[in-house]
Amino acid sequence: WLLRRRHEHRTDVLDVLRADLQAEHLDHIAVTGDLTHLGLPQEFREAATWLARLGRPEAITVVPGNHDAYAPEEWRETFAQWTAYMQGDNAGAPTDADDAFPSLRIRREVALIGLSTARPTAPFLATGRLGERQLSRLDRMLEDTAGAGLFRVVLLHHPPAAHTVGWRKSLLDGAALRDVLARRGAELILHGHAHFSAAAYLDTAHGRNLAIGVPSASAIGDEVDRHATYHVYRIRKSESGWRLRASVRAFSLERGRFVPEDGRRLRLALAAAPA
Repeated sequence: WLLRRRHEHRTDVLDVLRADLQAEHLDHIAVTGDLTHLGLPQEFREAATWLARLGRPEAITVVPGNHDAYAPEEWRETFAQWTAYMQGDNAGAPTDADDAFPSLRIRREVALIGLSTARPTAPFLATGRLGERQLSRLDRMLEDTAGAGLFRVVLLHHPPAAHTVGWRKSLLDGAALRDVLARRGAELILHGHAHFSAAAYLDTAHGRNLAIGVPSASAIGDEVDRHATYHVYRIRKSESGWRLRASVRAFSLERGRFVPEDGRRLRLALAAAPA
């Protein structure tokens, strides 16, 4: 951290990001994990302060990442600081991850389903796991929200596809998650973790579902394609079904702000996704 990441992940970029997000007047913001580096209580408190400056809890949904679970600290000292941003509609304050996820938030005709893949791991590993209980609840939640005619967005940190990242960073029960998604479907799956623009198509009984990953929102490192980026999704229902449009905003070192990108990275990721 002292040698590399403190130079790559910058708070000034996050300040510009917050201003840009607020200027876009978005209906909802999804944060797919890794708000902390080691998952220490002080980091959770600092992230909670940043979230409060970003916006109202009902307009921001947070799911945790592997960095948020590196240190096995007590819930009340860590994730409890973000309860308002993680808990589902009409749900009480969770007491642990098993109680909190999957979370369900319905905004207009969109169902936001949050999952937690964050688990403490051995050194030099960054794997994730959902567990049977969370997968079983997800199965029912996807079925119920499909029956209600909602556009279902699944949020998690680790990529659901098999080959987006290597084994050391993989979702260990990703195959079980893909089985649930194959059976129930989901209109859109959003993840983090990979630190680059990623895309995969997941075949389901209801057609092909799209999983998209985004680079870090604070990174300014040596690789331009991994610079701070976020995606804006516009969802609209038409007579023929749902329509989804994605646009990309990336941090410009030259301008010192986020600017519209031509979508090259996302197009390349989609083109490279296995058919």
